[in-house]
Amino acid sequence: MNYIPMAFSRKKWNTIIILASILMISVLTVIEDNRHQPTMQTQALFDQSAPLSQLQLGDHWLQKRQSGWQCSEEVLNCLEWANAWEQLHISALTEQPQTEGEPQEVVIQIADIDTALLWILFDNQGLLKSPTGNWYLIPASLREQLAPIIRAKVN
Repeated sequence: MNYIPMAFSRKKWNTIIILASILMISVLTVIEDNRHQPTMQTQALFDQSAPLSQLQLGDHWLQKRQSGWQCSEEVLNCLEWANAWEQLHISALTEQPQTEGEPQEVVIQIADIDTALLWILFDNQGLLKSPTGNWYLIPASLREQLAPIIRAKVN
C-alpha cells in the first residue's frame, strides 16, 4: 500500500499563507523594536534637562549652535559624531575596572551650565570615568561612532 498525502484545498493553502505571513511580520517587528532600544541597564548620558552643547576630544571639538552642529575643520563626520555623543547610553559599573591603554580626556559642556566637565575615556575598552570618579561602560555597538573621522593631512 502506497502512502499518498492528501492535497490541501485552495482555501487551506490561503489560510496557511496568511498565518505564516502574520507570524513573519510579528517576528520582524519584535526584532526591529528590540534592535533600536538600549538594554534596560543603560541610561542616557544626556537628556532634555541636560543636553550636550560642546565636547572636546583631544584636538577635535564639536559645538551645538542655532544652525546645528559645528565641528573642528578636520572632522569629516561632524553630524554623525555629534549625534553619537548626544544619544550615548552608558551602563554604571559598581567596581573600578582594570584599565589598559592610554586614556583620552573628554571635556563636556552641558547647556545652561557654566562649568565644563572633564571625563576620562578609555576608548579601546569602552570605559568612561566621570568627574566624580564613577565608572561607566559604553556598549560595544556604540564605541566606534564616538571617534571622529579625521581628514588626512597633506604635507
